[in-house]
Amino acid sequence: MTPFTPDLLECLAAVVEEGGFDRAAKRLSITQSAVSQRLHALEAQAGTILVVRGRPVRPTPAGRILLKHAMQMRLLHADMEENLRKLNPGAGSNARNQERISIAVNADSIATWALPAFDTLIKDGLPLEIIADDQDFTQDWLREGQVLGCVTTLSKALRGCKVVPLQAMEYVAVATPATREKFCPTGISPQGIRKIPFIAFNRKDDLQTEFIRKTFQLKQVNLRQCFVPSSEGQVRAVLAGWGASVVPELLVRPHLESGKLINLAPGAALPVNLYWHCWNLESTLLDLLTRAITGGAKRLLQPTGNAMRKPD
Repeated sequence: MTPFTPDLLECLAAVVEEGGFDRAAKRLSITQSAVSQRLHALEAQAGTILVVRGRPVRPTPAGRILLKHAMQMRLLHADMEENLRKLNPGAGSNARNQERISIAVNADSIATWALPAFDTLIKDGLPLEIIADDQDFTQDWLREGQVLGCVTTLSKALRGCKVVPLQAMEYVAVATPATREKFCPTGISPQGIRKIPFIAFNRKDDLQTEFIRKTFQLKQVNLRQCFVPSSEGQVRAVLAGWGASVVPELLVRPHLESGKLINLAPGAALPVNLYWHCWNLESTLLDLLTRAITGGAKRLLQPTGNAMRKPD
């Protein structure tokens, strides 16, 4: 089989990452017709369709295989540049490969501990792309070959990947004093749960129901919920009096200390264990990312938790 050329593989990656042909053409600085021609050439070489033409464009199973190969080509290129930089630290410091190094991280980690973990790498010129998704679904990006690694709550490694346990993110239920006075003046209880509006991240977010279920040892929980797809946005909505929310303690610690927010279940916390998954390859860049992520988690998160802490 003729080797797949980097230009064709990068074209496939651009189409999938940008979600369409027009945006891929702008990113690659070529015409949309040229993007179509390159993709057709790659499909002819592979002998099968590589993407489902839709909005957004999605890779087929064969497309995912080649997409992973494209990511590995990027990784090899980035490793080469990193190793050359080590041999001659003063040369090419601003000429680092600009092909994207993509990872998937859950939004709560982005809002709390993850960005400081990457600070040194970013300032050193790493062209990092962080893709946000729910913490139970970031692994899907790795499975489809669209990222080099991911932070997730899932502990089982995918085939061809390795997993490194991180620390635990602790979640607490918070509201403003006025919201508590309005909906649960005597405190949160199983009987009054339905009266309190909760603010969830999106429809995939089960932290609100999981916290209540475990706190009060309920078999089923049905909450009143609205959705704000941003960790910081959830906190702003709580501060605005929209309702209560189960959010990372790290994110609301200043508001709890100032009294703007109160803990609805003092002493209770839901620890969510996090894991770093990446391809099981010998790679300087993957090693750098792994050290940065594990170091950042160790500095700011809690030791791994196995059970929910009960209210005092």
